[in-house]
Amino acid sequence: MHLGLVGGIGPAATEYYYHHLTAAHAKADQPLELTIVQADIKVLLRNLMARDQAAQAEVYRQLATRLQAAGADVVAITSLGGHFCIEQFEAISPLPVVNAIQAVRAELLRRGVRSIGLLGTQAVMESQMYGGLADFEIVPHSGDDLVAVGREYLAMSLAARVSEEQREFFFRVGRQLQAAGAEVVLLAGTDLCLAFDGRECGVSVLDCALVHVEALTKLSMPALVP
Repeated sequence: MHLGLVGGIGPAATEYYYHHLTAAHAKADQPLELTIVQADIKVLLRNLMARDQAAQAEVYRQLATRLQAAGADVVAITSLGGHFCIEQFEAISPLPVVNAIQAVRAELLRRGVRSIGLLGTQAVMESQMYGGLADFEIVPHSGDDLVAVGREYLAMSLAARVSEEQREFFFRVGRQLQAAGAEVVLLAGTDLCLAFDGRECGVSVLDCALVHVEALTKLSMPALVP
């Protein structure tokens, strides 16, 4: 199956998806058919702030049409924040959409997790991943941490790099959420790979981007003959 990715929001997350997809296919000795198109993060942020779901869904539709022309069979948005209009996009997309929120829900249910903490953009955290996790118990942030996490996440995403101060801040908030009762802390922002990937943070985390990548990997590999 030919995968189509909407990348660029942000660049670090796009690279993360590409790295893990290519590594998984190389390990399985399977070919990878993949096309990536570039979305404009500034346009996304403008539409997100204006809550203009229709406008961003139309941006995605145009990009998905390009992916379809390139031979893609499915399309995925490589940004949890960018899923704010996912239902509107699914309704007009020329390709089936591999929805990251649904992939994360399925993984949480598979694990039997009920109580979770969230790290990501302010919009993702406040909306409980755009309503996709409304039936789970969400451990609230203390004080001004929710706003601060959103601010530092956005700065990290735009810079495509993380400072040691930002990394330690995310780790501290994650530990606080776990101490407050979260069974697992969701890395509900695809660029959080910059801070957490390959690091020991002292927190039980679920990398939502990696869950999405694994869903894409299963779709893209033909069934292996025993």
